This record gives sequence, structure tokens and C-alpha cells, in this order.
Amino acid sequence: MHYPWLYEELAAKPAATQDFKEEWQWTRFQIGGKLFAAICKDETGRDSLLTLKLPPEENRFLREQYEDILPGYYCNKEHWSSIRLEGAVPDNLVRELIETSYRLVLSGLSKKKQRELLGE
Repeated sequence: MHYPWLYEELAAKPAATQDFKEEWQWTRFQIGGKLFAAICKDETGRDSLLTLKLPPEENRFLREQYEDILPGYYCNKEHWSSIRLEGAVPDNLVRELIETSYRLVLSGLSKKKQRELLGE
């Protein structure tokens, strides 16, 4: 995996929770019970994809620019993209996309739930 910092980065998001969905072979990262990122294992058990929720227009643009950004694996292809973890997407872009996904999912929660989760 080209992003050794990935798990730490995702887990460090405020109020993020992490679990492993055995039947899917996904490590899931959620905020308020809503998925914002998943690290998906391949058939050999290695981490192979990072799946993130992004605005549809950004998904289309990114897929045109990077061959290692694909339509979301087992997700709504319009709203989710997957990044190959052995690919060549720059670290700073992956970090930016993680933040975008986190903020997008957080903003979809009620204001009350956001305040509750963030301790405001």
C-alpha cells in the first residue's frame, strides 16, 4: 500500500468510528453511523481500494484525470469513487479527498447531530 498513513488519517477525524465488516472484507470509517470511507481488501486479504463519497461532478473529473480512481466499488457509482491503494494518486490529493468525503457526510447529518458528535 502506497499510503502507510491511511488508517491513522481516517481514524483521526473528529468523532469517526472504525469497524470491520467481515462479510464484505471492508474496514469502515463512519461519522454518526454514516459511512465516509472504506478500505476494501482483495481476494488475498490485502488492502486494495479506498472508497470515498464525493460530489458527482468531482467524481467524474477525477476519474478522467487518474486511471487509479474508479467508480465506487459496490457503491452508488455517481456518489462514490474508489482509489487503488497500489496506484499513483498523489498523497496530498488522497488526503484532500478524505477530508472532502468526511465533510460531505458530516454535513448531511442534522445540525443537532453534528453539534452532539463534535462536542459543540
